[in-house]
Amino acid sequence: MNDWSARDIQKWEYVPLGPFLGKSFSTTVSPWIVTMDALEPFRTQGPAQNNILPYLQESGAASYDIDLEVLLKTKNLDKPHRISKSNFKYMYWSMTQQLAHHTSNGCNLRPGDLCGSGTISGDDKDSYGSMLELTWKGANPLKLPNGEERKFLQDGDTLILSGSCKGDGYTIGFGECSGTILPAL
Repeated sequence: MNDWSARDIQKWEYVPLGPFLGKSFSTTVSPWIVTMDALEPFRTQGPAQNNILPYLQESGAASYDIDLEVLLKTKNLDKPHRISKSNFKYMYWSMTQQLAHHTSNGCNLRPGDLCGSGTISGDDKDSYGSMLELTWKGANPLKLPNGEERKFLQDGDTLILSGSCKGDGYTIGFGECSGTILPAL
């Protein structure tokens, strides 16, 4: 799933509100559903957590080892170029913690509701999960193989997200999640 961000809106909202309207205008979803049972062999420990409220405390492995990749295809690139490679195990908050927090104020949750994890970034530059991070707010443009640079996505750019878990002799894929930026009308 890609919950697209409108940087111009999100930049204004980020402090003090956090992402709100900047995240509410478009979502792209992969055509595949992977069950929690299928993910069970890939359960792993997430990052160490500090000062966690009691209702969010967990014990044991609460994350998943899911390789993630982001490709960028521009109008002038012959083929998509990888701009990020990360892993779901870097998420600070587990899926169960996010769901518990989501409902802690009485907000209902129903079967079929779609919940995103938020940006998934690793520790090094090649594993950052957003253009804002990858380009350091536009100060360090991405250099593409054809000489183009990107500070942020442009009209006509296609972003392709994919995820997979690799087991002993098998792979569970999440399918491609792809979207193209179209000009505003």
